Amino acid sequence: MKSTERGEQLRREGIVIRTYDLWKTYMMGDTQINAVAGIDIEIRRGEYVAIMGPSGSGKSTLMNLIGCLDTPTSGDYFINGNLVSQMTDDELAHIRNKEIGFVFQTFNLLPRATALHNVELPLIYAGMDAHARRNQAMECLRQVDLERRMHHKPSELSGGQRQRVAIARALVNDPSILLADEPTGNLDTATGVEIMALFERLHSQGNTIVLVTHEMDIALHAHRVLHVRDGKLEKDERVKK
Repeated sequence: MKSTERGEQLRREGIVIRTYDLWKTYMMGDTQINAVAGIDIEIRRGEYVAIMGPSGSGKSTLMNLIGCLDTPTSGDYFINGNLVSQMTDDELAHIRNKEIGFVFQTFNLLPRATALHNVELPLIYAGMDAHARRNQAMECLRQVDLERRMHHKPSELSGGQRQRVAIARALVNDPSILLADEPTGNLDTATGVEIMALFERLHSQGNTIVLVTHEMDIALHAHRVLHVRDGKLEKDERVKK
């Protein structure tokens, strides 16, 4: 089957993420390191999935591949029917901005910009006009219960509020997936619980969420957990709710 035909089939079946025998290898001197070793995963539209593994398991490398921040050594990767494993850097940048909403542990906000402007940024890169992008950014801040703080800068916000700004920014382009890397790693326990409740609410509204974590209690907020060890998919289990 041609890649275009396979992509169309995946899109029709509602499969947002599909990898086929995905590998990422590095050379350290004369030693070959298989950070990702032949992983096959399938994530459907509307799923809430955690990728879990200890340090050095390959989960961060897998996240970088899923997020189009890195390219595989071999294998195929489709996101929303697009074969991204063979794209150029410019094409990957377009896919990242259009298909993926990133939420990072360290928030990655511009310190001198307001919450509103931080959320607007992806729309500026997408070329949306000022009035439309402002309205869209304000709506996303409302979704994360932060409309009253939209004119505050990150230094004027708590850690939990900063993460909410980051989540609003991830939502603003209406991406195919929300990709969250250790989203509670810099938060206290109570604030982390609030952020995970927000992810559950966003999932209930139809968002596809992929969460990367090394903590089991965080992973269990998802509805499905992919366990990665030594670069391989060790276990794929449903979470009983």
